[in-house]
This record gives sequence, structure tokens and C-alpha cells, in this order.
Amino acid sequence: MRGGALPTGKLGGLMKATVEPVEGNKVKLSIQVDSAEFEPQVDAAFKRIAREVRIPGFRPGKAPRKLLEARIGVEAARGDALEHALPQYYADAVEEHDIDVIAAPEIDLTAGRDEGDVAFDAVVEVRPVVQVAGYDSLRVTIDSPEVTDDEVTERIDHLRDGFAELEEVDRPVQTGDAVTIDIVGSQDGEAVEGLTADDYLYEVGSGSIVPEFDEHLAAAKVGDVVAFTADHPDPAEAPVQFSVTVKAVKEKVLPEADDEFAAQASEFDTMAELEADLRTRLGRVKKVQARMALQQNTAEALAGLVDIEVPEPLVETEMQHRLQDFAMRLQAQGISIEQYFATTGQGQEEFIEEMRTNSRAAVRVDLALRAVVAAEEIDVDDDDVEAEFAGVAAQTGRTAAQVRKDLERNGQISAVRSDLRKRKALEWLIETVELVDGSGTPIDRASLELESDTTDAPADEADEATTEESE
Repeated sequence: MRGGALPTGKLGGLMKATVEPVEGNKVKLSIQVDSAEFEPQVDAAFKRIAREVRIPGFRPGKAPRKLLEARIGVEAARGDALEHALPQYYADAVEEHDIDVIAAPEIDLTAGRDEGDVAFDAVVEVRPVVQVAGYDSLRVTIDSPEVTDDEVTERIDHLRDGFAELEEVDRPVQTGDAVTIDIVGSQDGEAVEGLTADDYLYEVGSGSIVPEFDEHLAAAKVGDVVAFTADHPDPAEAPVQFSVTVKAVKEKVLPEADDEFAAQASEFDTMAELEADLRTRLGRVKKVQARMALQQNTAEALAGLVDIEVPEPLVETEMQHRLQDFAMRLQAQGISIEQYFATTGQGQEEFIEEMRTNSRAAVRVDLALRAVVAAEEIDVDDDDVEAEFAGVAAQTGRTAAQVRKDLERNGQISAVRSDLRKRKALEWLIETVELVDGSGTPIDRASLELESDTTDAPADEADEATTEESE
């Protein structure tokens, strides 16, 4: 039920349905069908049965009802009619009373099994209507989109690191040094292939072999032999005994951050030009990241106002949608689920639990946005819907008319309108929330705007932002 009092109505002329709340988050539909309304269903059942039974002198499906009644009785046909008709009566009642069901119903036939009027009850769980008190005074924290001098300097140092030279030094090892080492990794006195090497150049602090390397090489000197035991990189393997001989210590020498370096490392002639370009690029990335964080954090803050346990049927449905989408994306990339787990190192149980957690969070956001839609009386018009059809058409290579037809055929137009209303609700919230950075300093929304863009970030900039986050 999508809010308001539970109605009583009349469907199909001689079919009536009433709705009442019952325990938990459920409603009971009591549906009555006049015998005259149900009789065509019995007749249709006899026709189905006629196609299945063989009666001498009649082709399949051609035996008259009177003969079938005499042979098999009315009870069999009535049972078949009830099996076929009750789901449709239930669906008609759900549509008539605008009941937002989220699970399969429990149907109990209360009258009409053998003759006369048909009556049955259908108890079904519905989507809960929640309240989100305080939604209009949310405070959302995101990283400031402003670029600091330290961030520009960090970028320049990253560039300088790519042009660094190694210079041998006579001192103990420090993090960041490159050391030349001989490695002997063994198990039960036998060398382990892949963990034994001579004159191996290793960057201390990289953790690229096993984490213990960085710990035991710290403060070592040329000529030292460091011995320790560490877990094998493959968790299924037994621990490995390492013996590491330090043969040389080299430190990175970075080039000076001057105009000569700028010309060498970029298309710019001066360091000032390079710094300005880096500031612009970094600013664009930070704005895209901030806009993405604003949307996500606003949704999460709103979901935090939902004070009920979300129904498991909603969580299961969301999980199924996510799993189907995930499987389709893997298939598009030619990757099997086994390959995915092997590559990520994630177990199936861990994956499913993470998926369930994310699905539960998504359901909370959905319920909360529906509450804002109702509270703010947010609606969409036909132009909004047509624009959505056009957007889907552009993405799928079809016409808007084709998209509309497919959605109408599948009964999805109301779902499209609902999604659009929720989208508008989130957009309204994003413009309403108090926006601050990590220190509590207010953020001007104008600082999030991108050049020649007032709505969505360009795909390439969003990709750049994602890459930036992964780094």
C-alpha cells in the first residue's frame, strides 16, 4: 500500500476486495468472486482438460463439457479453475488498490472449493512507509575541492620520482632506498623457486615481496646477512625461511624542480606553467570526486534516518538485481566468476556477505527517498518521462518510441516514474543539505561546478577521478 487509508473496492463487476492491515508489515486482501463471474473460469478449465484426455469419437479438445462432467466430474475442473484464476484475481486486487507488495502472498481459500461463490484471503508483505525526521536539515561532510599548495608539490615530487637517479651511499638502509640483494628463500632446506635470486634490486618500503622484507632490511648495512621467517605469498603454502645478503645501498636523487625539469618532464617550458597545469587538472579531479561524494554521502546520511529493520524480501530482490548486473558485466569482459575470485582473492562467502550488506544499504536509501518524495510532494510530468525514454534510447541504440513500447509491455512505466521521483528527491536534498569539509568549514557549492557543465561530470573526468582515488 503506498500510503493513505486502506480502501475497499469492486473489481471485475462481480468481484469485490477489501484490504486490512495485519501483524507485522503485512496486509490481508479478502477477495470475493460471484459464482457467475467464476463460471467462465470453470468452462476454460474444462477446455484445458479436454486437450489432455482422450475420449473415443472426439479429437483432443473437442469433447463437450457435459461428457467431461460425466467422465471426470466438476470437482477436477473447478480445482483447475481455482489454480489458474486465483493468482489473476489477486493481481487485479493488488493493482486496483495500489498495493506495493514485496513478496509472494499466502493464499487461503475460504469458500467455493466445490461450488458457489469463491472467496479467499491473501496475506502479503508490503513495502514499509517510513518517516525520516530531520531530512531537511542534514549535514554532509566531503573533502574540500580546493587544491592546496602541498597537493601540487606532491604531484611535482611524483613526477620528479619518475626521473630520479640511483646513487650508491655508504650508510644503513632507509625506507625509499634501492638495495641490491641476494635472496635465498627455502623450506626444509630446499630453495623455493621464485623466492631465490642474485643481485635483485629491491625498493625498501614497497612490500613487493613479503612485508617482513621492509622490517628486517631497515638499518641494515652493506655486507649484512639478514635471516627471518615469513609467510609464503601464497597463503596455501608453508612459511619460508629467508636469508638476505645486502650487497649495495642506493638512494634516489631527484632532479631539481626547475624550468629545466619542467621542459624535460612535460610540454611546458617553465615550472610555473607546469604547476598551473597540475593545479587545474587536480582541481578538476577533486571537483568530480567531491560531486560524487556529495551524492553518495547525502544518500547515506538520509538512509541513517531510517529507524526500522528493512524487510528481507526487499534485500533479497536488490541482491538478485545486483548479482545479475555483476554477472552480465563479467560476461561482457569474458571473465568467469571463478577467475574473478582467483584474481581478487575474495572468497564466495565474503563476496555474498558484502553484496548483502550493500543491498541492505541500498534498500534503506530507497525507502528514505520514497519518504522524501511523499513529504515534499515531489512528482514528475510527461516531459520528464519522455526525456528518460530518450536518454535510455540514446544509450541502447533504439528509438524513444521503442523504449516506451517495451516498458509499457512489461508494465514498467510506473516504476520509471517512481525512479524519476526518487532521483528528483535526491537532487533536491543535494541542494538542501549543509555542506562542510572535514574541519567543519562550509563549502560553497559554486566551487563544485565544472567549466561548461552544470549537471553531470564528463565521462573522461569521472574516469580520471576514479583513477585518482585508486592511486
